[in-house]
Amino acid sequence: MRVGRTLLVANRGEIACRIFRSARRLGWRTVAVFSDADAGARHTREADEAVWIGPAAARESYLSSERILAAVRASDADAVHPGYGFLSENAAFARACADAGVSFVGPPAAAIAAMGSKILAKNRMREAGVPVLPGYAGPEQDLKQLAAAAHTVGLPLIIKPAAGGGGKGMQIVREESELTAALAAARRLAESAFGDGALLLERFLPAPRHLEVQVFGDSHGNYVHLGDRDCSAQRRHQKLLEEAPAPNVPDAVRSRLRAAALVVAREIGYVSAGTVEFLYDGREFYFMEMNTRLQVEHTVTEAVTGLDLVEWQLRVACGEPLPLTQEAVRLEGHAIEARVCAEDPERNFLPSAGRLALMEWPVLDSVRVDAGFESGDTVPDCYDSLLGKVIAWAPDRGLAAARLAAALGETYCAGVHSNERWLARVLRSRRFLEVRHNIALLDKGAAEFAGPASVPPEDLILAALALHASQSSTDGGPWAARDAFTPNLPAAVAYTLSWKGHAHTVEIVFGPDGQPRSASVDVRTQLAVADVSYSGAAGAAATVAARLVERRRRARCRVAGGQVTLWEEDAQYDFLLEDPRTREFSASASSGGLTTPLPGVVVSVPVSLGQKVAAGEVLMVIEAMKMEHTITAPYAGTVQAIHFSRGDRVPEASQLLELRRS
Repeated sequence: MRVGRTLLVANRGEIACRIFRSARRLGWRTVAVFSDADAGARHTREADEAVWIGPAAARESYLSSERILAAVRASDADAVHPGYGFLSENAAFARACADAGVSFVGPPAAAIAAMGSKILAKNRMREAGVPVLPGYAGPEQDLKQLAAAAHTVGLPLIIKPAAGGGGKGMQIVREESELTAALAAARRLAESAFGDGALLLERFLPAPRHLEVQVFGDSHGNYVHLGDRDCSAQRRHQKLLEEAPAPNVPDAVRSRLRAAALVVAREIGYVSAGTVEFLYDGREFYFMEMNTRLQVEHTVTEAVTGLDLVEWQLRVACGEPLPLTQEAVRLEGHAIEARVCAEDPERNFLPSAGRLALMEWPVLDSVRVDAGFESGDTVPDCYDSLLGKVIAWAPDRGLAAARLAAALGETYCAGVHSNERWLARVLRSRRFLEVRHNIALLDKGAAEFAGPASVPPEDLILAALALHASQSSTDGGPWAARDAFTPNLPAAVAYTLSWKGHAHTVEIVFGPDGQPRSASVDVRTQLAVADVSYSGAAGAAATVAARLVERRRRARCRVAGGQVTLWEEDAQYDFLLEDPRTREFSASASSGGLTTPLPGVVVSVPVSLGQKVAAGEVLMVIEAMKMEHTITAPYAGTVQAIHFSRGDRVPEASQLLELRRS
């Protein structure tokens, strides 16, 4: 492999950073691309060169072949790695790279095209003898004809964009009344995300597992599989926890699964890294799709094989044969990956955006972090919500899950909401550890993994101690505090901390030596306090600790003005200091006002002025961070005003409509 070449990564975030690492190790010069929304983003800082490619909208930047190829010419790049998402499975882009004399680090355009349509892929794999679910994969794509086909397939069924991937645009239909709206939504998302509105219908398995096989091919006709993975821990069809190898799969089934994946790869003349995905009902597996690119979860395969899949991709793109034969591939231990996303588990996983006041990733043995963001970075509202991935390896699955949960407990994010502690609770659950989970678990059983319903008094005391220490002099005493402290006499300092709308008053009593002696919470709970410590380096989460009665408690924390964030193993508490001297009062929103919980774009307004609506009826659909969010009527009423139209961008907390109660 000739070194000194230039690689442009036509992507962003953590996958761009991850590809740069392997490329640099192999002696490649690296080039990043960025939109207006990513100016100064981490991936641009880690590359040797960064080229601007357009506005924030993906269609005018990361999804624009013309702009990417212009960046290739400007940087004199020899090769393009597409990462995943965006143009990674775009056959026309792969062909355009070849026409421009640039190596596309991925499969040939023909292989991408063969799997680019789920309709054609399903039919082809059925003919090759690979098990496929019953459904409709025909050319008639009028919505009325699709509805008729749906009746033939039967309910429940799942609707998928034929050109899609990653779960985007999928709609599940369980009742006849849901069919029309689901077809329309799937068509809309398919056109928006993939530029192709063709849809595929399949019999829906309500609780299967999602298994997949990592395959690799070269231009010399060699093929290997690198083991299997289980990606069943999903929410809204988006994978959140992935592991290798797939647990609790009989050896005979595993052998047939891997063999079927190689049949798929050979059938289309595949080259580079690819993933063949299957649904598994506990008895039989069914071909679902092939992702003709590097997967997000390739890291767990790397962990159990000890291989660098990006290095393999680069070598194969340079014409080299696969580094190993099938017999030489070794799998050892177990690995699990968690996708840390900017979303709020407390608000039905609404995507979150904004500046990361703190983003501290874990540093632990046998734990790997592939991050796309760090403290001070801004999370845009126009792309997916992935902040980074945490991967743990261990000799067995139970230890890998424990290590990953511990690593997530040592991940600290402030400024935007994130899901790492929610994922830690999933990893510690009996259903996950006993492999009793499936693709429906995190949607149907989300309440099982909810955070604490109340805050322990010990944590309120730690938060108050952290707040006091941050406001006091460097020796931690109350001498410089603006309170009623009197020398040689006990002094009391009270803080009112609000959490989820509930106010709690914490009173700390100091002795004549200036050290805390006791603390009370809401008068009812009083605990002795001793050995208080508070420390923290600039740009990192601080540590607050104290002996409360006879037990020493310790937590990480961050104090910013009147806000205190306290982290424990799998819980996070965000406290707001209530100060009657500075509290601002504002009038509440007018009765019937409806606001958007996050910035986005209006994709549908199915109501009109003067229309009477029932409680729960859809009023508007907002697309944000590649997901649709439905605004529904909180009560029956009449639409009095509509402030935004289809295609409008709306800022967070914007009033969308006005509804007069019936």
